[in-house]
Amino acid sequence: MRIGELAARAEVSVRSLRYYEQQGLLRSTRTPSGQRLFTEDDVDRVGFIQGLYAAGLSSSTIADLMPCRDAPSQHNSDATLERMARERERITVQIDGLLRARATLDRMTALARVYRESLPAAPQAAREAS
Repeated sequence: MRIGELAARAEVSVRSLRYYEQQGLLRSTRTPSGQRLFTEDDVDRVGFIQGLYAAGLSSSTIADLMPCRDAPSQHNSDATLERMARERERITVQIDGLLRARATLDRMTALARVYRESLPAAPQAAREAS
């Protein structure tokens, strides 16, 4: 199938498919005129890639995980599980950092509210002008 049909069936843009190919995540054959051709399996492959991107993984990490899909074995499965565990830990560290940042912002907002409430009320004319 041509790239446009794969894009439609996998519900991704043609640009995404070209990017996946550039990153080595997807391979095509070429017609004599240079058009890309893909297989039926590529529809599922693109779905797999999309799922990993949705999990927050980079293209290089996804490339590291592809042997588990392309050449299933205990070794490849073990390597994939280990890599996914490391990625999960990386994401957990990011989440923890975001939670700390949010808690800090909440404290700063509370202080700003206390400060705002301590300010004298603006005169009526100043309130109407603003």
